[in-house]
Amino acid sequence: MSVVNDSTNPVTTDLCQLVYLSRITSTGLSNASTLNDIAEVASKHNKADNITGILCYGNGYFLQCVEGSEQALTNLKNRLIMDDRHKDLTILDFSALEDRRFAGWSLRSITLERWMIKEPKLKKFIPFKPYEWSTDEWTEFLDILQGYYEKHVSTGETDSQPIQYSTLGLTLSKVVGQHQAFFLIQTILGSLIILALLWFMISDKIF
Repeated sequence: MSVVNDSTNPVTTDLCQLVYLSRITSTGLSNASTLNDIAEVASKHNKADNITGILCYGNGYFLQCVEGSEQALTNLKNRLIMDDRHKDLTILDFSALEDRRFAGWSLRSITLERWMIKEPKLKKFIPFKPYEWSTDEWTEFLDILQGYYEKHVSTGETDSQPIQYSTLGLTLSKVVGQHQAFFLIQTILGSLIILALLWFMISDKIF
């Protein structure tokens, strides 16, 4: 685990913000319900611990911003370090916070690539590679997410159910989308080979 802003920026108030990045592991990717499991379990625990925030997933990366007491976030951080569904956890920020940014969400999950292309301000962050961002960029990204949250607040959707999705399905759909022509050609060739084999088998019996 690497730390960008942790002990160098000591917490002075009880309300804090924890922002981190991580990469999904083969264990997390192989389980089709990983993202749903994370969202459902974390949502339940976070309500009990008075933690609010947002979880983002895209391109094999997690970005999470959570808010709560210093002790609650420290406990959460320790649990995250032990979670084998992700790796290379990098803490971008663990510092004092005056007001909650996502007060109505115990944990809202967002699959970034499904809506980023529809948000003009987010196009600059595509493809989603948060490990390459500067401090200004991830701060800007969170500001945009806060605006997205505030739109939901205005419509009363402050803590709706997590989006249902599959990490493996998202990865496969992305790969298939990028190589659609290749897969189409391979499918056609495979079909022709099967037809040829069937023809030889039938012709042997006939003749």
